[in-house]
Amino acid sequence: MKVTMHYSIIGILALILHFIINRRALKKIRVQDAADKKGLKEALFYRHFLIAVTCYFITDIAWGFLYEHHEIPVLHPFVYSDAVFYFIFMFLTTLTWIRYVVAYLDKRNLRSKALLYAVWTMFVLGILYLMINRFHPFIFSFSEDHEYIPESGRYIAFGLQIILYMVTSSYMLYIARKTRGQEKTRYAAVGLASLAIEIFQIFQILSPAFPFYAMGLIIGTCVVHSFVEEGERKEKEVYDNIATSLAEDYEAMYYIDIESGEYREFSTSEEYDSMNVPMTGRDFYAETRENARRYAHPDDREFAESLYYKETMLKNLEGRRSYSYKYRIMVGDKPKYFRFTVMRAGDDKHFVLYEKDIDDEITAESMRLKDQKKNITFGQIAESLASNYDAIYYVDVDDGSYVCYESDHTYGQLEIRGSGDDFYSEAAGNIPKLVNKNDRDTVAEFLDRDRLTSAMGNHKRHSIDYRVMINNRSQHFRMTVRRSSDGTHFIIGVENIDAEVRKEKQVLRALNTEKELARRDELTGIKNKTAYMELEKSVQSNMDNGMDYLPFAIVVCDANNLKSINDNEGHVAGDEYIKASAELLCDVFSHSPVFRVGGDEFVVFLRGNDFSARDELIGKLRRQVRRNQEMNNGPVLAAGMSEYVPDKDNMVSEIFDRADRKMYEDKLDLKNITD
Repeated sequence: MKVTMHYSIIGILALILHFIINRRALKKIRVQDAADKKGLKEALFYRHFLIAVTCYFITDIAWGFLYEHHEIPVLHPFVYSDAVFYFIFMFLTTLTWIRYVVAYLDKRNLRSKALLYAVWTMFVLGILYLMINRFHPFIFSFSEDHEYIPESGRYIAFGLQIILYMVTSSYMLYIARKTRGQEKTRYAAVGLASLAIEIFQIFQILSPAFPFYAMGLIIGTCVVHSFVEEGERKEKEVYDNIATSLAEDYEAMYYIDIESGEYREFSTSEEYDSMNVPMTGRDFYAETRENARRYAHPDDREFAESLYYKETMLKNLEGRRSYSYKYRIMVGDKPKYFRFTVMRAGDDKHFVLYEKDIDDEITAESMRLKDQKKNITFGQIAESLASNYDAIYYVDVDDGSYVCYESDHTYGQLEIRGSGDDFYSEAAGNIPKLVNKNDRDTVAEFLDRDRLTSAMGNHKRHSIDYRVMINNRSQHFRMTVRRSSDGTHFIIGVENIDAEVRKEKQVLRALNTEKELARRDELTGIKNKTAYMELEKSVQSNMDNGMDYLPFAIVVCDANNLKSINDNEGHVAGDEYIKASAELLCDVFSHSPVFRVGGDEFVVFLRGNDFSARDELIGKLRRQVRRNQEMNNGPVLAAGMSEYVPDKDNMVSEIFDRADRKMYEDKLDLKNITD
């Protein structure tokens, strides 16, 4: 086997490239560098692999220099020793690589255990055979001229390693097929890195005079660096950007491991930063008690210290989602009130703590209530200051590309659900599929790129409530938009507020049952004539007092053929016809109150979005009525609409009368169509 200096030169270049691309990973791992125990273990095992690779490169380089002069007797022991270390570090790279892969998978199943047992067995046997090789050559030997001679055991050792790399690459690529998003890319990258090392190890068997295995190792580490390490680092930057943006409403936000007390802090307050509170740490409880002793107002220190024990925080969270407290902190020489809100993160393993300066609120409240005495209890529970999103979209302001994150573990535990190149076009395509038909136009307008950019230029946040169809049932959602801290992205949070909305409605119904029943039509459930008279009286009062009343319109409707249905099909059928008429009106005018003011007469008071879209909505109603009439199925309603004209109208009844006249005109048109 002829080996020249070129062998070592290739190894030197590989070693230099290795140090360049893996300098960060080769540094000492600190506890706070990893987001969790899995991440710490994974980083530690990958560092072990890189150290083994470094040692292999060094012995491989030394082999090129030494073997070129192997005929020199004084070098014989060094050549033999280097060959031994060559195989030791080769076995070690295989062992540390597979330990890293198993740690990366974080799967404690039979496959992972079998893989670990197999590689440890290979490593131990390899060391034993190297020890025996000195007396009974099995892996390699040297001739009388000190020429290197590969023995049969060398091929067995290489073959076992190739099998292990083959199993590992196949396993990782199989798992990659079953995953999606960034995880799929990373699993595939680790699998391909194993495949590259395996292929170059085969080349090493075929051509011992060329450092193929070293090339395979450097290619494998490059793949891991490019697609795994850099991907995780960029994803962490995005997570930090999202967390920092969400923390803009607070002086600081902490993400705390419940058991260990390790924590990270996000802060956007320059005043708070001036206090030099640590950004990360190993024991939130002890360090925060120390900060309370240093910074809390002397009268509040004992209370503040008592809050920061793990047992106390867990007990305060029993049976509720969050709790809040407040005390004074000395900022410079000035005491300021801060409110703290604590809640569990979605993974049930972390606390999330929000800290907000409320000194201005306290001062304003004191001025408003200066003639009253009010005892402030530090244990009072504040309203939740945290948004619990079901999904978060991280959208590039310029090109619309986005990443969507699942938020079962929103607070520091975001998981990528998907990504795309154009958030706005994809949203426009999904709106007809997901959003309640009565809210589609509103949501589409909200998510229009130009409108959204304009709105966010004038506001810190922008939100909309709408309904989504899930399993043929309408559920209430809220979408909130913020700018990222660097201004380059929109952070769009989507949360399900259905339970909250329904609970509010239940409370309102419970509080207003008797009054509401008096203003509800018993047959249809919509508002009755009494309710309409109250509304008309309120609107008229505002007009009489010279108030610039909001824009509104009145729609008057009359159900055709009710008498004929009662006479021919009975009053039960007539009642059903009236209920169907009410349902049609409520469906079309979903954001405005509908009243039944007579047997077959209805009034709709148009306001807000319905007023803005009044022409479209009245057109929609008339088209549906025409279809019902043509198919002889469904209610047929004559309708007339009239708007409030501030400079002209003095009486609500005038607007009603105009709408009533237009209704009769429509009634004649419907009759002519029938005739």
